[in-house]
Amino acid sequence: MDFLNPRALRWKIAALTAAACCAVAAVVGFLVHDATRERGLRVGTDRTLTRLIAAEREYERTGKARADIDVRSRGELPEPLARDLATFAETETETGTETGTGTGTDTDTEAGPPDTGAYATWYDADPPNWFWMWGAVAVADDRFLVVRDDMSTEVRSLQLLDRSIVKSVLAALLFVVPLAALATEPVNRRLRHGARTARRIADGDLDARIGTAGRARDEVTEMASAVDDMAAALQRKLENERRFTADVAHELRTPLMGLVTAAGLLPEDDEAAGLVRDRLRALNALVEDLLEISRLDAGAERARLDPVPLGELVADAVRRTGTDTRVGTVDAEVVETDPRRVERIVVNLVTNAHRHGAAPVEVTVTGARITVRDHGPGFPADLLERGPQRFRTGASERGRGHGLGLTVAQGQSEVLGARLTFTNAPGGGAVATLDLTPRSSAA
Repeated sequence: MDFLNPRALRWKIAALTAAACCAVAAVVGFLVHDATRERGLRVGTDRTLTRLIAAEREYERTGKARADIDVRSRGELPEPLARDLATFAETETETGTETGTGTGTDTDTEAGPPDTGAYATWYDADPPNWFWMWGAVAVADDRFLVVRDDMSTEVRSLQLLDRSIVKSVLAALLFVVPLAALATEPVNRRLRHGARTARRIADGDLDARIGTAGRARDEVTEMASAVDDMAAALQRKLENERRFTADVAHELRTPLMGLVTAAGLLPEDDEAAGLVRDRLRALNALVEDLLEISRLDAGAERARLDPVPLGELVADAVRRTGTDTRVGTVDAEVVETDPRRVERIVVNLVTNAHRHGAAPVEVTVTGARITVRDHGPGFPADLLERGPQRFRTGASERGRGHGLGLTVAQGQSEVLGARLTFTNAPGGGAVATLDLTPRSSAA
């Protein structure tokens, strides 16, 4: 089913929509995550500095640190804080420094009030001591007040935000992907209708049209309009060709009859007269073929079905050709068909095999299938690909001719509702197969 086909247009559009949604969500999520993280760090830094300033003032007033404040020497400080305080000491003559935060081993300092020392904060995001904001201030030589503030609340809030973003994106995809697949259904329906119409045209229904009335002028409508224009142009061209073929055949028939009558008055034992009569017979056969093709093209032919023993019918048709052709039967059936048209097809196939192929020519009847094989160069690639074309014999090694015999056989098989196929045998030679099995039974 088209709906379950992963390569269908609807799923490609749905996948593209999903990819676009994920890209937008990733960008927005990254920006929100980064902004929230920066805000959490600023809040943690401000909280740590507030505690640190309060602890420094109490220490100056009482000479003692509060219970939640550590008093450490420089060697006991975390390396990032010690490095940052040392840097501040080298530049203490400046009026102040930037305020900020650091992650991992990054540190920042802040100039405190005029009566305070140098403040430094450091966000420890490395294991095993995750999620701590450190702060330190010098209160005496080699004496530092150190505070450590828990940042787990901000970190959990950030993780919760990330999970919420992911859940929201997944929920949106569960809604957007089916909606995108359903939204493409009108376009898919129009494309499938166009494909079915194109196949009908290819099968010979030249009156079939996609139709664009009332449609929005989008790309699908433009394509449908172009296909309809192409079908109309093709139909006009084929109608002109059919009309020309029929007109030529009818116009040739009258003077040809006069020539045949005149040739009948020539001496029987005259070599030149014999040559004229031979060429007239060939010309008469050509005109009859053209007339038959014009009737087939016009759809004027109708099959008259009768039950006939296929093996006997084929053997009699081959015998009428007067050629050296082997005939074999294997479980030949009695089929409901038009014997005159079957005989016409078999005669054309056998004649074509002797004219363009090489002996031995073999005809085999198997069930309701007739196979004609020669041992010549085989059918040309163009015929195998496109089927018989009038006035085309294919490769030069196939001999000379007008290319009408196989065209007539193909047309008559279509009238019968049979299937005529052309292949080349693996060991060499052309193989034509007429399958008279009813289409419903074959399916």
